[in-house]
Amino acid sequence: MTEPTTMQGAVCPIPLSHDEQIVMGHGSGGKMSHDLIAKYFTPAFDNPVLRAGDDAGVVPTQVGARLAISTDSHVVTPLFFPGGDIGRLSVCGTVNDVAMMGATPLYLTAGFILEEGLQLALLARVIESMRAAAAEAGVQIVAGDTKVVQRGKADGLYITTTGVGTIQAGVAIGGARAQPGDIVILSGTIGDHGIAVLSARGDLGFEAEVQSDIAPLNHLIAQIIATSERVHVLRDPTRGGVGTTLNEIARQSQTGIVIREDALPVRPAVAAACEILGFDPLYVANEGKVIVVVARQDAEQVLAAMRAHPLGADAAIIGAVVAEHPGKVYLRSRIGGRRVVDLLSGEQLPRIC
Repeated sequence: MTEPTTMQGAVCPIPLSHDEQIVMGHGSGGKMSHDLIAKYFTPAFDNPVLRAGDDAGVVPTQVGARLAISTDSHVVTPLFFPGGDIGRLSVCGTVNDVAMMGATPLYLTAGFILEEGLQLALLARVIESMRAAAAEAGVQIVAGDTKVVQRGKADGLYITTTGVGTIQAGVAIGGARAQPGDIVILSGTIGDHGIAVLSARGDLGFEAEVQSDIAPLNHLIAQIIATSERVHVLRDPTRGGVGTTLNEIARQSQTGIVIREDALPVRPAVAAACEILGFDPLYVANEGKVIVVVARQDAEQVLAAMRAHPLGADAAIIGAVVAEHPGKVYLRSRIGGRRVVDLLSGEQLPRIC
C-alpha cells in the first residue's frame, strides 16, 4: 500500500465532508450552504416557485397580480458596527431581496428573539433604526412576534423579517434569464459590509476606515427598471459576495460569465484589509449593492441611470455573459491571465448578516 505523502512529518488530511452535523460553513452562503439546501430543504419543500432559486418567491394572485415574497433571519455580531446595526440590516436586507425581482416592496413582518438580560435601551435603539430604515425604503412593518430565551441562549438579539411586494405587468426578472451577450453591471464598491463588521469585532488588529454599505436599494432598482425593459437579472451579493452570486446566476441560466479584475470597484481600505487577512474581496459580503445583468444595447443608459442615483454613483461595467463554459465564472486578471471564480468554499466571515 502506498504511504500518504508527507511534508516534515505532517500528513495531508482528507477534506472533511461535514455530513453529520451543522458547522459554521453551512451559513456562508457559499458551496456548503447550497449543498445543505439542495440535500435537505429543496426536496422537502419542492415547488416551482422555490425551485427558481431567486432572492424572493414570485407567486400569482387571484386578481392576476404577482407578489414577491422573501424572508431573512439576521444574526450579525456585533449588533452595532460602522454604518449600521442589526435593525437597519433586517429591514434593508429583506426590502432588497423583494426588490431584486423587480417588485415594489410594500410590507414587512418582524420576529424578535430576545435574550434574557438584553438592555431595553439597546432594544429601543434597534427598533428606532428599523423604523428609520422602513421610512427610508417606503415600507410599513405590519405584523410581528417576540420571544424571550434564557441568558446565554442567544447573542442578545436575533431578528427575522419577511417582505411582500408587487410586480408590475411585463416585468420578468430572475437568475435564469441571463443571456449570452448581456452586460454585467455592479452598483458600487465591494466588501464594505464584511470588512466594517470584522473591524467592529476587533479581528483586524487595526482600525479600518470602512463603513457598511447597508441601504434599501428599491428606489435605485425602480430607476433601473424605468430605464430599460431589457433588465434580465437583479441580485444583491450578500453572503458569499460577488463571486458566489455570479456563480448562482451562471448556474441558473446555464450561461458563462466573464468579469475583469481591473473593473471591480474596491475601496483601498477594503483591499488592504483583504490583503492582510488573505481574503478575496469577491467573496466578502455586501448589503447595499446590486448586480444588474442587462441586454448589451441598454447597458450604457442603465449605467448612466445608476450613476445618477446616490447609491449607484460608483457603478461600473464589470463583465459580460457568454455562451462558453455554461455554469462557470471566469476572471480576467490585470496581467491578462484567466482564473476560475468558484462558489465560496467554507466560511470566510461567520455571523456577517
